[in-house]
Amino acid sequence: MQIDAKGLHYKELNKKLKELVSSGEIKEIDVMNINGQRYIGTGLRNNKATIILHGVPGNDLAAFMNGASIFVMGNAEDGVGNTMNAGLVVIYGDARDVVGYSMRGGKIFIKDDVGYRTGIHMKAYMDRFPSIMVGGKAGDFLGEYMAGGVIIILNRNYEEFPVGNFTATGIHGGLIFVRGKVSESSLGIGAELDVPNEEDKRLLSKLISEYNFYFQVKENFENLEFTKIHCKSHRPFGKLYVLE
Repeated sequence: MQIDAKGLHYKELNKKLKELVSSGEIKEIDVMNINGQRYIGTGLRNNKATIILHGVPGNDLAAFMNGASIFVMGNAEDGVGNTMNAGLVVIYGDARDVVGYSMRGGKIFIKDDVGYRTGIHMKAYMDRFPSIMVGGKAGDFLGEYMAGGVIIILNRNYEEFPVGNFTATGIHGGLIFVRGKVSESSLGIGAELDVPNEEDKRLLSKLISEYNFYFQVKENFENLEFTKIHCKSHRPFGKLYVLE
């Protein structure tokens, strides 16, 4: 099925999408002429529905989503996957700031770059394990206050500085992998550098294979060097609250 979103208010568009997805009768919806409409996919629960967006969706794409797959045939704005609980988002371009804010489950694959504060407050819960895979580079405050899940920065363009400043500030769970070198001076409080172990390599291999599948990339990244970033302590600011 196809929807023309040209000139359509975001509330009207989202109402149509929710009705179609909730009915369970339509498995795939192409939405044409997307131009900044917000909240697309918010709260969707149908695991069998696929929405393909042609254009640039606005803020909070897939917010609170609990199922469904969304493919963006271009770039996306801020807040992709805000508090996302399950499902899949694939972006064939860049995404901007606060991707995966408080994300609790599901997967987000971004072909190119992301902006500031990607993956902040991410957390794993029971069998839910959120994943964000970025093909390019990331801005400042990547993984700030991260508590679970995984973020991978693939750095396909061999950037000298694939992550920005204050990376993993206050991290107390979860893992970040960056292809290439990461300077300790770019880390925030509570984070430390390490080398991926065998379990990490299996996780990297799985997600890289999925990235290659979605974006039809043939380059093999698995034998290249990754830097692992994780927490020094599960209470990085614990000393602030101890009375002497």
